[in-house]
Amino acid sequence: MTSDADEYVPVLIAGGSLVGLSASLFLGRLGVPHLLMERHTDTSRHPRGRGNNVRTMELYRTAGVEPRIRAAASLLAENHGILRADSLLGAEQEWLFREIDPGGELPGLSPSGWCLCSQNDLEPVLLDAARELGADIRFGTELDSFEQDPDGVTAVVTERGSGRSRTVRARYLLAADGPRSPVRERLGIGRSGRGDLFHNVSITFRAKRLADAVGDRRFIVCYLSNPDGTGALLPVDNQEAWIFHAPWRPDSGETLEDFTDDRCAELIRAATGVVDLEVEITGKAPWHAAERVAEGYGRGRVFLAGDSAHEMSPTGAFGSNTGIQDAHNLAWKLAAVLQGWAGPELLRSYEAERRPVALAIAARASARSVEHRHPGYDVSFRAGRQPDTMSAVLGYRYRSGAVHGGDPEGPAVPERFLPGAEPGARAPHLWLRRDGVRLSTLDLYERHPVLLTGPAGRAWHDAGLRAGAALGVPLDCHRIGGDPGHGPVLRPEEGTHWAEAHGVGEDGAVLVRPDGFVAWRATGADDRPVPVLTRVLEAILGRA
Repeated sequence: MTSDADEYVPVLIAGGSLVGLSASLFLGRLGVPHLLMERHTDTSRHPRGRGNNVRTMELYRTAGVEPRIRAAASLLAENHGILRADSLLGAEQEWLFREIDPGGELPGLSPSGWCLCSQNDLEPVLLDAARELGADIRFGTELDSFEQDPDGVTAVVTERGSGRSRTVRARYLLAADGPRSPVRERLGIGRSGRGDLFHNVSITFRAKRLADAVGDRRFIVCYLSNPDGTGALLPVDNQEAWIFHAPWRPDSGETLEDFTDDRCAELIRAATGVVDLEVEITGKAPWHAAERVAEGYGRGRVFLAGDSAHEMSPTGAFGSNTGIQDAHNLAWKLAAVLQGWAGPELLRSYEAERRPVALAIAARASARSVEHRHPGYDVSFRAGRQPDTMSAVLGYRYRSGAVHGGDPEGPAVPERFLPGAEPGARAPHLWLRRDGVRLSTLDLYERHPVLLTGPAGRAWHDAGLRAGAALGVPLDCHRIGGDPGHGPVLRPEEGTHWAEAHGVGEDGAVLVRPDGFVAWRATGADDRPVPVLTRVLEAILGRA
């Protein structure tokens, strides 16, 4: 490393919105010191990006913040479904869906659930949790420039208030700096996709009487199709605070200045059908829907995550969730390399795994906008067959060197979600008991690789202990059922069939990565379990 830097840190994060703060939280949980800098002076104040899907909530559960997030989201806890109507008072009313989980299948698939928590409520929770773990987070600080060499990245950062610049030396740089990412531009990484899709102005307002028109319809969003006031209505507190997304057409010469308070109030009255509604406009923020995916997820020691790597239509909240899951995928790999139990080759799997998922999910998000006839979007676009929502949320697959034995030709996101434990898939959720305490199998996956063995898999369990110790890999080995006389076991709850859910026999084994994805599995016993596990660990951790 250079000797003239003002500061040294293992990981430097550029961007402190949802993805950057999530990366900080995940790295903090893994014990990785880091510095996060955000050019704005505080967290987001505009309510947006509210949909947190079940996979994201699983990650926040493992990181210990799910209860705090649900508390921050309590005002919208009873809101479900998406409504389409000519107006709130009109005759044309159609529920696109009433419940997020209409079949009641989700509790059998996950210990978590969907959560409506707006970005302005979620970011402070992430910020507090990350700082409690020791994160160095600096608002009002901007990345001016950076250079990288074989050993690290040297960055120049500036405090915007004072104008004072400092040089920071890091082993790795993670750029979560938005769709116009200066880091991506400096790396010369292009993007592909359909480009701009539509533009909206998000208008926050207060209207005390609007709740009377809404009645008991607790929707997530209501698409209003009145030609005089087309837009989307979103509740903030179901009482007085609301958001209205008004289509904006800059290509036709329409400017933000055209959205005066009076015009916004009239649009809201026309769209809702409450012509004498008293409206107080409290804020306006433009946003742009686009479909673009970066042609690379980084160069050398610099990585892209979130909007710097992909832009997606907001319908379905796929973009923010995909970005948070980017950060989770990268965090454990950075920790493993920095802590010395994985080789640098492991980091190559980040792009190999996350970019195909982003391409598939971006197409799914655009198709969802067509399905919902999102105001301002060209609904004549046809995207072809798309995966079902649950497959996009829980069913995506990884194909990379960090997975051993998966199907290299399979789709990143299958059309239908089929739970399983194939290598490359998210490991299934099952309820277990440990010392009388109930926990999910997903609660086992965060800091280290995990080897799960069945009641007759003692040979695999012992081999895991030996292979991990020999390689210096912190491999956590857990036995599911069996004789407690041979060491502690995790007890499946009644009706839980661990071997069947994981596609192995009672003498089989499953190796799960710290991010909860299956790295490898053995359906039964093997005559030489220690060499087999040693080779697998070396391969998936970039040490072969």
